[in-house]
Amino acid sequence: QVQFVESGGGLVQPGGSLRLSCAASGLTFRGYVMSWYRQAPGLEREMVARVRGYDGITQYDNSVKGRFTISADNAKNTMYLQMNSLKPEDTAVYYCNTFPAVYAWGQGTQVTVSS
Repeated sequence: QVQFVESGGGLVQPGGSLRLSCAASGLTFRGYVMSWYRQAPGLEREMVARVRGYDGITQYDNSVKGRFTISADNAKNTMYLQMNSLKPEDTAVYYCNTFPAVYAWGQGTQVTVSS
């Protein structure tokens, strides 16, 4: 059974930074494209960034390009999202899953950017 556990969210002021973690069980990152998603209140879930497990190639949504960095530790089956220069519009619940998302969603981790 594949499970994802997201952590690292919190309340941060605009311009601040957070590092999210995603611990996965039941799959091996190397065989997948892994992605971070987010869902803001009243909006659909959207892909933020993804990383190809076997070669580390990354892609980002334009809204986070240059501010967020996705990485994965295949040995630990853990993925990270370093978020810098955070903006209020980054406020959302952040999730991880494969890309496309084919497994059940975890509980997510809340990121709130506010002064």
